[in-house]
Formats: sequence, structure tokens, C-alpha cells
Amino acid sequence: MIRQLAFDLPPTEALSRADFFVSPSNTLALQAVEGWRDWPGGKLVLVGPEGSGKTHLTHIWAEASGAAILQARDLAEVDIAALAGRAVAVEDAQQIGMAEAALFHLHNVVTAGGTLLLTATTPPRDWGLRLADLLSRMQAAQVAQLMAPDDGLLSAVLVKLFADRQVAVAPNLIPYLVSRMPRSVGAARGLVAALDAQALALGRPVTRALAGDVLDRLGNG
Repeated sequence: MIRQLAFDLPPTEALSRADFFVSPSNTLALQAVEGWRDWPGGKLVLVGPEGSGKTHLTHIWAEASGAAILQARDLAEVDIAALAGRAVAVEDAQQIGMAEAALFHLHNVVTAGGTLLLTATTPPRDWGLRLADLLSRMQAAQVAQLMAPDDGLLSAVLVKLFADRQVAVAPNLIPYLVSRMPRSVGAARGLVAALDAQALALGRPVTRALAGDVLDRLGNG
């Protein structure tokens, strides 16, 4: 069989509020983000495993608040003073590393009139912070937790990921995948990418048979 060339073009990921699927695993976190005008001290820490929806919620908040979105590892290179009093999101705060002083400065200039959202895979006590004043301010923040996704959420995420890649699949493929894949949105993203790549390489649609082969290769069959 002639294999087609598969170009790994990144899909366009839909990150609006309308594209966010609400389930028991994320309802409280969504409510916390949407209540941003009432965050105690003007700040919120959003905690959840990789691929659980933190970035999607961050973009929902940024659209509502006009927030700038920054990566924690890049804070040392950011003009912090220019963000005074604004809405700012800092993603992957557990990767703050040597930029603690920048985060401390950002916290002070933003929360004096603005709002600050931080996302992380772990709560602030586990970020390895060495600045006592920064640690105390982070631990004083309200924390919203994203829980492990349930079947309904994983199903909705799979449908969304296939749609983002413009890949048509039979409806009965979704429960088949959900019953055999790891329980995380990150795993769903990796699985859909692998299925798309395999289908492109073979010039075949994404079927249950193809999915079974990919799941076996990934160790989830």
C-alpha cells in the first residue's frame, strides 16, 4: 500500500466559552473563574493535571477580562511595571524556577487594582518557592481545583479534538476510545493526534479497527 505523506500541521484549537464542556469534574473551577470580579485579594490559583482544561479556562477568563497571558518560565524577561493594575494570567506557575522575584513583583503591581490568575499542576506549597513573602501570598490565594475527567467530559473532549482537526468519526467510536484510554484530557489529545497521523499515513478513515491498532501500539488496547 502506498503511504501518504502526513504533515503534522497543528490543529486550530477552539478555546472560547462556547467550546468549553461543563461536567462535574470542572463545574466548580469554571464557576470560580467566571466569578473573577469577586476573587479575594484579586487573585486565583487554578490547579489541575496537565491537559485538564486550565489553558481553556485561562482563555475564557482572558476573553472576559482582557487579560494578558504569560508563561511563568518567561517572567524574568517581562516588563512587569507595564502590567500594573491590569488583568494578568500566568500559566504553569509550578515552573517558576529562578523567576520568583519577578512573580513577587508581578503579584504586587497587578493585585493593586488588577486581577491575577495563576495556573499550575500542583498547589503553591509544592512549587518549591524560596521567597517566604511570595509563598505566603500564593498560599493566601483562593484555589480552584480541576478534577479528573469523567466519561461525559472525555467523550465531549474527544469529539471536540476530532472536530478541531476536521476528522470525521462514527459516533460509536467515542465510547470505544473512552473505555480504553487513560483518564485524562492530555491522553485524549495525544490519542487523537496519533489516530489522525496514522489515518493520514495510511490514507484511511479513523475506524474502530485503526483505533484498536493505535491503542495497542500506545499500550492501551
